[in-house]
Amino acid sequence: MGWKNPLTLAFCVLFGGLILARPCAAQTDDAAAEAEADAEVEAADATEEEPAAAAAPTPVDTGNNAWMLTSSALVLMMTAPGLALFYGGLVRKKNVLGVMMQCVFLMGINTVVWALYGYSLAFGGGADNPYIGNADYLFMKNVVPVWDEAAKTVVYPMEGSITRLTHMVFQGMFFIITPALIAGAFAERMKFSTMVVFTILWGTLVYCPLCHWVWDGGLLAYGAANSAGESVSLLGGALDFAGGTVVHISSGISALICALVLGKRLGFGTEPMPPHNLTYTTIGAALLWVGWFGFNAGSALSSGNLAASAFVATHFSAAAGAVAWAGMEWLTRGKPSVLGACSGAVAGLVCITPACGFVQPIPSLALGLAGGVVCFLACTTLKRKLKYDDSLDAFGVHGVGGTLGAILTGVFATRDVADPLVSGGKVMGLLEGGSVLTAQIAATAVTVVLAAAVTFVLLKILDATMGLRVSQAEEVQGLDLSQHGEEGYIFI
Repeated sequence: MGWKNPLTLAFCVLFGGLILARPCAAQTDDAAAEAEADAEVEAADATEEEPAAAAAPTPVDTGNNAWMLTSSALVLMMTAPGLALFYGGLVRKKNVLGVMMQCVFLMGINTVVWALYGYSLAFGGGADNPYIGNADYLFMKNVVPVWDEAAKTVVYPMEGSITRLTHMVFQGMFFIITPALIAGAFAERMKFSTMVVFTILWGTLVYCPLCHWVWDGGLLAYGAANSAGESVSLLGGALDFAGGTVVHISSGISALICALVLGKRLGFGTEPMPPHNLTYTTIGAALLWVGWFGFNAGSALSSGNLAASAFVATHFSAAAGAVAWAGMEWLTRGKPSVLGACSGAVAGLVCITPACGFVQPIPSLALGLAGGVVCFLACTTLKRKLKYDDSLDAFGVHGVGGTLGAILTGVFATRDVADPLVSGGKVMGLLEGGSVLTAQIAATAVTVVLAAAVTFVLLKILDATMGLRVSQAEEVQGLDLSQHGEEGYIFI
């Protein structure tokens, strides 16, 4: 089968949803008309009685809402220009636009998926649906504002102290960047058309279930209980403040599977493949560092004390990671590199992500140091021994760093920092006598198995139907020209 058929089908399914969404709006209009007619009848009958006062809409906390909108923009900035520049500088110059196109296109296609059904699968139903979300938010139903005839005003559905619209768009930015991280493993050799279909399917079958399990009261959520008061969490649930399992372990493990299934780039191990523009990579890393404040501190879903704690922990860990990786290079090679410092900062950021809302500042330095050292060894010694071609070290940084961070969260987490509504006032991490470490390990294992199994099956199906790799001639030519008909650098 040619690549056009499944790709066309994927787009038809996505954008057909936009057409299906219109009847929902029509039904809303009909319901509103019926409600208005009923209200007129009731008003006509109520000649003796004073009508009951309409319930006031839940007020939005404008400070929290403003911070969450800012955080949403910061997280989107992480994908482009942040990740686009970081990855773009690491590939050879004939593939720079290919990497940037992947990032920019995923900002588009994943937003559409999230709006149509992704948000509903990830956040619909809560603990009463412990395995996957329901249809509560399909096509933005119960998310967008509606006119309240009784109150004579526009009512915005709420998610805590912020509008659900704000919550939806913030979480959607995570849905965008997570599969973009995987692209670092198959850079310079995967067909763009196949990448698009893979991303849609991966987001649906891996990201949405994991997101629901961890952040919407599913089977990996800490202390999750359904409406009957029954626990639905595996071993009591794990702590993941901003995406250690949902984002980094899932994308990192999937990246390794992609690298193994696609095979090595032509000339890998025999030809030099240095980064073509470390200036891009440095700028991209700095943008990622800044954007990560929205990623982690924004996950507090408020602008209060917990956001401040997560912000500081994030910064401290990134700083320690940069020092650790560059220091390892200094010790083993005699010179620290700017690429090492940038990679170390990202490793520190990855490692602190699950822990940032649960640990104190000094332990966050320890997590950053551990992330910098361990990820350095994974991207050098481990990669060299196992001889896999993870082009831009997506597994070595995100898979290894995310796993390390998830486990160390179970060591350093403390009720001194955690939201009391989450901790319940109970001790949490190993160092304060808690038992959450076991659940952290279990959640990590579940995430690894799900991501690896689904990714492998998807790649095999797509390889049989569309083909995964570009031809040898196209790979030699470069993805900029062969996939997009453009060049990153034209000197006239």
